[in-house]
Amino acid sequence: MVDVADKVAYFQAITGLEDSDLCTEILAAHGWDLELAISNYTSPNSIPPEEIPIFQTSSTAGVAGGRSSSSSSSGSEFPESLVRVPGQPSLAWKIITLPISVIFGSLGLISGAIGLGLWAAGGVLSYSLGVVGLGHGRNGDSSSSTTPLVSVSAAASEAMEFVAGFERDYGLRRPNFVSEGFMDALQRSRNEFKLLFVYLHSPDHQDTPLFCERTLCSEVLVAFVNENFVSWGGSIRASEGFKMSNSLKASRFPFCAVVMAATNQRIALLQQVEGPKTPEELLTVLQRVLEESAPVLVTARLDAEERRSNIRLREEQDAAYRAALEADQARERQRKEEQERLEREAAEAERKRKEEEEARERAAREAEEKAAALARIRQEKALSLGAEPEKGPNVTQVLVRFPTGERKERRFDSTATIQTVYDYVDSLGCLEVENYSLVSNFPRMVYGPEKLALSLKEAGLHPQASLFVEPNS
Repeated sequence: MVDVADKVAYFQAITGLEDSDLCTEILAAHGWDLELAISNYTSPNSIPPEEIPIFQTSSTAGVAGGRSSSSSSSGSEFPESLVRVPGQPSLAWKIITLPISVIFGSLGLISGAIGLGLWAAGGVLSYSLGVVGLGHGRNGDSSSSTTPLVSVSAAASEAMEFVAGFERDYGLRRPNFVSEGFMDALQRSRNEFKLLFVYLHSPDHQDTPLFCERTLCSEVLVAFVNENFVSWGGSIRASEGFKMSNSLKASRFPFCAVVMAATNQRIALLQQVEGPKTPEELLTVLQRVLEESAPVLVTARLDAEERRSNIRLREEQDAAYRAALEADQARERQRKEEQERLEREAAEAERKRKEEEEARERAAREAEEKAAALARIRQEKALSLGAEPEKGPNVTQVLVRFPTGERKERRFDSTATIQTVYDYVDSLGCLEVENYSLVSNFPRMVYGPEKLALSLKEAGLHPQASLFVEPNS
């Protein structure tokens, strides 16, 4: 069983009252029946405590003579409250009230506040009270039944059912009631920069059929409303329509209202019309409200267009900046790629230059080494020849002709070999080729490697011979 402190805490959390003593007095006055205390506290017919702001409103109420009245209203924000739906199973609806500016045009714009419900948490709250043993009805009976949460799809379903029923009863010529919940309709009107025309339908009221047939569905009024307003209608038999009737404090039917979205989750109640009205009377009221609200709507439209223009301008500037940035980045990439290419080419050219230089140096070294080796060989061969012998019977005179036409002549011992003659030619250094043969013409004889060991006498070159140097191919 929940104690007194828990009940006081629940009552404070639900109603928003901060004075615990006042909450204790209210609960004690209702026999500590939490649900009954909350229901009576939030009921439109209950007398609010001194600490709670009293909301005063006035409406345009129609009577037989077409009498209408408008008065200024004042008030402040309602706290979060629970509304018990009469005629339905025991159910506590949590209304997270949104402050609403109440504006009456012809006698001055004086703001007030009326509670507007975001009631989606109602079923959960009722279930929670039942779990902790607080779900007692007015007669002290505990209620175990709960009503499902009113979701967005449920609100839209109710709106579609209302539109279908209205068309079935009164025909297709009607205001274009949107088939969506009230908050969605309010947002639609905000997006379209129009006022929201609200009609709360009471099927059981005696004035409803005649009002719908002759006023609400009149050709002139339908054309005017459809052109200038977003329309939303709801039956007070349905959940959303019933709660809207409580939020708008509808006391007489037929009930119409004109609202508009405001800032900080507020709506502005511009006009409400209660009781039967002729088409002309309702049209006059709507025209006046529309004329008085036109500057606000025009300003809102211009502000929105300016915002869209600014957004579009920023997007274009951002796009231009991104394009310029991408172009700069592309140019920078191209510059870097070109620089890298040039650096690679320069590095490759330097590498090739170094390789060529190294090859030249290596060839020069090799040539020098080869020349030195040849010089050394020539010197060695020249030394191996010994002194040229004097003329005598055992001395052979040899004449050597080079491809350049140059001629060299020397005497050798007849016992000297053909290799000695080759050594002599090599020691002269007159040839640019290394591979050559000594050849005689008459008769032609090539003194190749196989004859290097023959003596000059054995080779038939004694006492004198003429040899040609013939490079080998």
